[in-house]
Amino acid sequence: MKLAILSCSPKAYSTRRLREAAERRGHAVKVLNTLKFSIDLDEGRPDLFFRSKQLSHYDAVLPRIGASITYFGTAVVRQFEQMDVFSANSSNGIANSRDKLRSLQILSRHNIGIPATTFVRDRKDVLPAISRVGGAPVIIKLLEGTQGVGVILAESEKIAEAIIETLQSTKQNVLLQKFVAESKGRDVRAFVVGDRVVAAMRRVAQGQEFRSNVHRGGRTEVVDLDERYRETAVRAAQIMGLRVAGVDMLEAKEGPQIMEVNSSPGLEGIETCTGLDIAGAVIDYMAAQVDFPEIDLRQRLTVSRGYGVTEIHIPDGGEFKGVTVESSGLRERDINVLSLHRDGKVIPNPKPQRELVAGDRLLCFGKLEEMRQLVPPRTRKRRRPQVKKLEPQPSREEVVPDIDRDDRYGTPES
Repeated sequence: MKLAILSCSPKAYSTRRLREAAERRGHAVKVLNTLKFSIDLDEGRPDLFFRSKQLSHYDAVLPRIGASITYFGTAVVRQFEQMDVFSANSSNGIANSRDKLRSLQILSRHNIGIPATTFVRDRKDVLPAISRVGGAPVIIKLLEGTQGVGVILAESEKIAEAIIETLQSTKQNVLLQKFVAESKGRDVRAFVVGDRVVAAMRRVAQGQEFRSNVHRGGRTEVVDLDERYRETAVRAAQIMGLRVAGVDMLEAKEGPQIMEVNSSPGLEGIETCTGLDIAGAVIDYMAAQVDFPEIDLRQRLTVSRGYGVTEIHIPDGGEFKGVTVESSGLRERDINVLSLHRDGKVIPNPKPQRELVAGDRLLCFGKLEEMRQLVPPRTRKRRRPQVKKLEPQPSREEVVPDIDRDDRYGTPES
């Protein structure tokens, strides 16, 4: 395998270890500075130049994209993808994970634990938002902070309001997040490669520091994750579109809570803590994937007129409940079942004899016209009821009997 490692820091521990692991396994490897690429676009001929010379062919690329160069870095990775070069992490996955709000938005539609989070811009919305995430103390996070930078613990609502106002005055976007008291100063980092956790450690903050990042002086210890934590870490990485990821989780009473999914996880802390060859696991995974890369369906399906991918739900009392995949008649309608989702688990390529039950979701590829007929009308999801504080009722003397409509709802100019 001929491998390119995209990194602006060739002497960094993670870059060195990945290069050493690849060379030890007999692969040809080069570290290429991400910022030295030029992206050339022409009809049917996406191309890359490195230091003004046309880039030679590579079998795979391993992106180590820093936060400060996310836009250009993901553009370079995207160009490799258009040239059919396998990438350990996709450009979309890197972009998804780099923005904290975007990543939590993506995770929130799935049955996967995340701390209650809210994003506000109007100062009037700050106090109600704090109340919705459980009240003070509350965590305030910058959207694109790394290594614990831009993470603040506000002990009271007034302090939180002042901090947010200050940050917003400097054009910073911030998140408000529930403070998980039982995890104060501790979190778990699971290192995911492909569909498994290859290593895990617990990070413990020192002294009065509540942030457990190693860069903040946090202490590390080996942890043997149970199946629930392992499955959560792998699912989070896959949902984000990442094959190599560091998944940070809080150990809450109700189970694992995803804090962050990192697309360029550092190796030094976790390799030193566990003594495992994690760099080698990454290289071995990539070598196994090179000949069988995953396909970006969104691009491939644009040339398949009339065909696409959608999800078919099996309702209680529907025509497919109780029948098998084979006898459902889907195949005869030019519809192929790619996977079956049941009770939070995914069954890939379900067998023809698999019986369908109410609540199943079938991910299918086939004729769009046929599949449209099988998709039930959209039903609005029930929203969780919000606990409202009772407001004091005005006395009779305070009630104004006649209120002008424009005063209540605002004039057209207001």
